[in-house]
Amino acid sequence: MLIAITAEGGSNDSRIEERFGRAKGFAIFDTENDTFAWRDNGQNLQAEQGAGIQAAKHVIESGAGALIASNVGPKAFKLLDASGVSIYRCPKECEHVGEAISRFNSGSIEKLTAANQDGHW
Repeated sequence: MLIAITAEGGSNDSRIEERFGRAKGFAIFDTENDTFAWRDNGQNLQAEQGAGIQAAKHVIESGAGALIASNVGPKAFKLLDASGVSIYRCPKECEHVGEAISRFNSGSIEKLTAANQDGHW
């Protein structure tokens, strides 16, 4: 399975990005091969609107079956959910990609059933 994680870089020790739509990108972790790929989201950093929707499209296009993020707004959540991507909340104390993956693998990360952030944050 591929897991997308909002991050500053595409490695185990990269810091988690708090914002979904305006994250620098996504560390795409392949659970079968224990490898990373990087999906850049830079074009959304200065977007006036629609950053969450565009970021959600990047995640879906990556083939990820799960997303780990600190915050996801309602429009992005709806698109991800409709596309079959499971969404998990990375708590503030979870600072690095590797820790998020460990929490996911151990089942100690919260699965979201709705957006946890208002739009335009």
